[in-house]
Amino acid sequence: MNEDRSGEPRDGEQPVERRIPGPRAAADDREQLPPVLPGGSGRPLTHKVLTSLLGAWALAACSAEETAAVEDHLTTCAPCADEALRLRDAVGLLHTDGTLDLDPMLRSRVLEGCLGRRPPRIPVPAWAAPYDAETARLDALLRDIGDSEWHAPVRLRWFEGERQVNRKTTVAGVIGHLMAVDGLVSTALGLDDPLGRGDKPASPTERTESYWSSAHRPPTRTVREPWREQSHTLVRTVSFAGRGVAELSVPYGDFALPLHDSLLERAFECWVHGGDIANAVDYPYEPPAAAHLHGMIDLAARLLPATLAERRRAGLAAPAKQLVTAGRPGRSLHLEVEGRGGGDWYIALDSPAALGSPAHTVAQVALDGVEFCRLVAGHVPPVEAAAGQEGDREAIRDVLCAAASLSRL
Repeated sequence: MNEDRSGEPRDGEQPVERRIPGPRAAADDREQLPPVLPGGSGRPLTHKVLTSLLGAWALAACSAEETAAVEDHLTTCAPCADEALRLRDAVGLLHTDGTLDLDPMLRSRVLEGCLGRRPPRIPVPAWAAPYDAETARLDALLRDIGDSEWHAPVRLRWFEGERQVNRKTTVAGVIGHLMAVDGLVSTALGLDDPLGRGDKPASPTERTESYWSSAHRPPTRTVREPWREQSHTLVRTVSFAGRGVAELSVPYGDFALPLHDSLLERAFECWVHGGDIANAVDYPYEPPAAAHLHGMIDLAARLLPATLAERRRAGLAAPAKQLVTAGRPGRSLHLEVEGRGGGDWYIALDSPAALGSPAHTVAQVALDGVEFCRLVAGHVPPVEAAAGQEGDREAIRDVLCAAASLSRL
């Protein structure tokens, strides 16, 4: 435009409207504009709105349009892209297929690692390890439950003769029962008996009934500390006592067990009743370690011939088919236990003094290891226990019923 320095147009020229020019946009500024939801109102989504959608995007909770807008934004915004990665990693933890419960063998592995670096001066005997492990596992369960759950109803089951019986108690009552029966081991070792001084019943059932009836009020969580202290004392005592203590006799009223078998039996009952408590309070509870479970199954298998003889004398089992000299092989049942803690046992059928023998097998029973233990605990009827049976049906029935009759309160 021709104009003088004053800014006025020269003669004969039209005046021109003056405008203040705006800044020129960069060629790629269109790519930086906020995205707009397809089919939406046409209003662009701001950075603040897109940032607020990152959590929903990580959880795959955005609509298809929102997802497209967020993902388009993540290609141009580094801070939001970093935050999106962190959120996706966190969501991956929430969607894990694994259980969040602690591995029941964690304590054993930690202790094994510690003791491997620095062995104990006084180690726990191998035959006492199952009792040590099962009391620790049960104590971990008890520490996790609330005050009200100590009064949750628990139904204890066992077999008497041919029929299953039960007794209703509480979680605290179960711990009192364990403590009363553990007192048999304490007394044999010369330790304090939880039932106190004076005349004390000898059988586990009588001791339990005595403990329950002597309580002025229903047991509460206060029973945990004396029970746990008693179990610690038992393990500590046998650890310091030396090798000879393993054969010490522990009386159970009408029968007795050597101490090494008695603590294995106590470990078995601790696990079984731990499962009863876990069912009552809806708590996950795994079977014992395979080696410990194998020992428990082996103890039950060793007790079966004598139990069969007792049931035969009571008229609850078939008469013996053969006379067998003590120490000689006789008619046998092959007990095949599968899975965790499994193995093969040959049960003498006609005399507890006879030897079980593969060459004299007349019947075979196959069961899962945990299922066999449930049978021995009186939690499964004998007719429902065996997964596979072959051979002498009468012998199979007698052995399964004898296994169930090992149970008691």
